[in-house]
Amino acid sequence: MTAPQPQQIVVGVDVGGTFTDLILMNQDGGDIRIAKVPTTVENQAFGVLAALEETGISLDRVKSIVHGTTATTNAMLERKIARTGLITTEGFRDVLELGRRTRPRPYGLKGSFRPLIPRELRFEVPERMDADGQVVIPLDEGAVRDAVRALLEAGCESLVIHFLHAYVNPSHEARAAEIARDLWPNPYVTAGHQILSEYREYERGVTAAVNASVQPVLDRYIARLCAGLAERGYPRDLLVMQGNGGTVSSTIVSEAAVNTVMSGPASGVMAAAFTARSAGLSNVITYDMGGTSCDVGLIRDGVPEVSSELELEYAMPIHVPMVDVHTIGAGGGSIARVNDAGILQVGPESAGSTPGPICYGRGGAQPTITDANLLLGRLNPTALLAVDNPVSLDDIRAAFGDRLGAPLGMSPEEAAAAVLRIANDRMAGALRMVSLSRGHDPRDFALFAFGGAGPLHASALAAELGIPKVLVPARPGITNALGCLVADVRHDYVRTVNAPLDGVDMAQVRALLEQQIAEGHAVIEREGVDIEELAVLHSADMQFAGQSHILTVPVDMPGIGREALQTAFEAAYWTRFEVSLPEIKAVLVNLHTAVIGKRRAVPLNALAPAAADTGSEAVSRRRVWFADGWHDTPIFWREQFPAGREIAGPAIIEQLDTTIVIEPADRVRVDPDGNLIVSVGDAPEGGAA
Repeated sequence: MTAPQPQQIVVGVDVGGTFTDLILMNQDGGDIRIAKVPTTVENQAFGVLAALEETGISLDRVKSIVHGTTATTNAMLERKIARTGLITTEGFRDVLELGRRTRPRPYGLKGSFRPLIPRELRFEVPERMDADGQVVIPLDEGAVRDAVRALLEAGCESLVIHFLHAYVNPSHEARAAEIARDLWPNPYVTAGHQILSEYREYERGVTAAVNASVQPVLDRYIARLCAGLAERGYPRDLLVMQGNGGTVSSTIVSEAAVNTVMSGPASGVMAAAFTARSAGLSNVITYDMGGTSCDVGLIRDGVPEVSSELELEYAMPIHVPMVDVHTIGAGGGSIARVNDAGILQVGPESAGSTPGPICYGRGGAQPTITDANLLLGRLNPTALLAVDNPVSLDDIRAAFGDRLGAPLGMSPEEAAAAVLRIANDRMAGALRMVSLSRGHDPRDFALFAFGGAGPLHASALAAELGIPKVLVPARPGITNALGCLVADVRHDYVRTVNAPLDGVDMAQVRALLEQQIAEGHAVIEREGVDIEELAVLHSADMQFAGQSHILTVPVDMPGIGREALQTAFEAAYWTRFEVSLPEIKAVLVNLHTAVIGKRRAVPLNALAPAAADTGSEAVSRRRVWFADGWHDTPIFWREQFPAGREIAGPAIIEQLDTTIVIEPADRVRVDPDGNLIVSVGDAPEGGAA
């Protein structure tokens, strides 16, 4: 194998709940190396370094490494966060706990909620701005110093400064943060306006609290990883994926640690958008099924949907721009059990990577979706990754019989089929959440299936929702790592205006947007990342006066004006609700700017497995269960499918990182980039453009 030139080698590495995936590529084409190793939960850096070692490439020859991590997401979900204190406006210490008038569950009178920062660590100081940014009560600097010292004595590692209306006038917040930094023994001081300069004190405060809570966690993790890379000879900066689908330098990533929440799912959506555009598909529903969860998103006109309305869990809104991904606990490791009511339940509990499904041979004893696929012939028992001690099919059959079949009055195979039906129903529900529930017809989209388990279920899900096409990329199991390679550097900014459109000073609007552009350019220059060009995207949050629902519309900076904004908002409102309200005034709520540093594109077709048409002969056959029963099914290798080849189902196509199930009524062909394009049932070939 010819070694690629040092200056051209790029690496994308993504940490999932079960596996850590890596792609190493020469940007000029040629050498492609991939690695897939178990995720090291105790320290994700170990798995990243192990994946790099598998490539056999000396790190001093690597141009760049881009990393997608679940470190902050997991820290939040598991509440393994830093002890954090809050200093806020007098009279408002309980805002983060009172929140909105919502309930954890829609029915019942009971619910539980544990705020990120407990009440005894929330301190008030005299100060007050009004909604116009005018000083009502001056900042008591002595009270700030006293609060900082008290929080340090209480053992706090991280600090949040969150004052009322600081999004309009941040002077008090900035001064308090300056005082705090003089006393605080580490850099973990978060001023809310620097993370989110947007109205709604509760959401802004929670976002700042999330940032402070995970900042030390991320900083330590990135420091350990960078140290490990340096020890192995990597001399350059590490880039880290953000939830907005862009990357940021590791030197500044912990300053806005909250932006890395949902980093992993975002990388998959970016890879899907990149691949689908190359395949000529502009409208795509992304479907990423891994070992722990299932993530779905939407791409319209080639652009991933981005939202600032993420709620990671109840009462934890995170209002920074993120790729809009809906996640459910349905992965290959999702555990199937008969609950106390005698009903078969699949997930959300997962066996993870340790002990994992029964078939991994690591001590797992509870049936999972992966085990069900294996028992039904959809997976090859001799070709599973990460198997320590092979487990026989008889042992798996016995587990399904004892734990599921006996209580339900089913055979082991019938129980396994029921597990797949329930899992598919849950995943179909997630796909409906990002399409039908938002006014989009799934029949106008293609389904982009990836993750180690996604292509096993994709065709059945597409048939359920009437989706005409499924696109399975060349390397489905490591698509998130590809997303790290294709992601650009990106920084997002938001400012609140919150005024009726007909009274807004448009010169001020242009000035705010130009200020955001300048901030983005300055940060990218500070990072020193190698980029080819800069791009800027603007958008505006708008609503009708008296309504709470906000719609986001694109903004054309050169032609921005009241009439253009009004027209864009009315069109967006009609598209979403099919209602016209000409008698109600529009309100300009927030202005957004994304400053994007475009990195050099990677050659997508280089990822396609080396393929040669060896004829239509299957490498083997086995009995496989489909929705209409058992079929004697041909088994193929992905390497048997060069561009242009086409076959009809039923079929199983196997490759290193996944298995693709072609349903009996489907047809599959290979496009020039090595993607499999599945025509579902009798769907017309021209669908889902």
